[in-house]
Amino acid sequence: MPSNTATTSKTSNSLALVQRAAQIALDTKALDVVLLDLRGVTDMTDFFLIASGTSDTHARAIGEHIMEEMKKEGFRANHVEGLEKGRWVLVDFVDFVVHIFHPTLRNFYQLERLWADAEQIPVEGDKGTGA
Repeated sequence: MPSNTATTSKTSNSLALVQRAAQIALDTKALDVVLLDLRGVTDMTDFFLIASGTSDTHARAIGEHIMEEMKKEGFRANHVEGLEKGRWVLVDFVDFVVHIFHPTLRNFYQLERLWADAEQIPVEGDKGTGA
């Protein structure tokens, strides 16, 4: 029984952390912020946070801001890719992965469609500011 409690605690903590990262993205004017629940779909991570920047520079800024703010709160990124170019910034926090796209690449890769089996979770604090 304790393992179920530990798993539930870990999952709720993961959800709270990814919601915090989503809020940071929104604070940095990220567009089309989507949160996918991958639990039960894959074992690689619990959640994907997908967002768009308006340009390469904006995508980089969103990724950097998420990493800085999460680090201040005691959560370091495990792995980062694409930050130098900003076309697709990937920030892996193990329990959740943040994907920040230039709009053209997001439309091309369509992660939401690729992971269509995952439940979409409402982002707390999102006022529907996405384009």
